[in-house]
Amino acid sequence: MDLTSAKPTVFLATADAEAARAFYEQKLGLTLDVDDAYALVYQMAGTELRLSKVPNHTPLPFTVLDWQVPSISDAHATLSANGVEFMIYEGMGQDENGIWTSPDGGARILWFQDPDGNVLSVSERS
Repeated sequence: MDLTSAKPTVFLATADAEAARAFYEQKLGLTLDVDDAYALVYQMAGTELRLSKVPNHTPLPFTVLDWQVPSISDAHATLSANGVEFMIYEGMGQDENGIWTSPDGGARILWFQDPDGNVLSVSERS
């Protein structure tokens, strides 16, 4: 068995599938593949995103999913236009758009939450 070449599935949870579906489709632009009794399923660049329907979901306080993008500025503009609100972390030194630049300049990251409070991000890495 070689897991390095096995197709992965990313699991997140949602307590409100209707709100999650609206967010992931309308604000993030993902296309729904499956909506059944157990999950909402999306395909992302060959990786499946499965939003499991969990009645008592408690989100984790850290990033659970990141999309690497070629331009953080373009991602910010698109997400902003779609109504996504960005997270500002006290003491992180994010810029006026909420973008944090790593001390070595190798990564620029923008955080936001889905309706269930799952912390998501987009990042530009050099």
